[in-house]
Amino acid sequence: MVEYPRLDLVFRALGDSTRRGMLRQLAVRERTVGELAEPYRMSLASASKHVKTLERAGLVKRTVRGRTHFCRLNPQPLAKADGWLREYERLWDIRLARLEEMLRHPDNEDSDR
Repeated sequence: MVEYPRLDLVFRALGDSTRRGMLRQLAVRERTVGELAEPYRMSLASASKHVKTLERAGLVKRTVRGRTHFCRLNPQPLAKADGWLREYERLWDIRLARLEEMLRHPDNEDSDR
């Protein structure tokens, strides 16, 4: 069973292109908040807000070493979101296959569909 409140946080976090970019960076390797901020030319405070959103969604784990905050990707929430989306992918695959069949053979149209 998928935890929908957590999924809400995941999709909300993924709804921002900056956060998606940060996740792309973290998919390669662990990075500091400063490294995550650099491509966007944003302040550390702004980057930290994005990281907090990703943390709340469970997508990022942050550790502090001295004064430096390191972030790493936690892919499990993405897998859960992918599972939820795949349910709808199957539904649309079936519907599109039916449509394709109807378009290929319009004379065999079944009124029960």
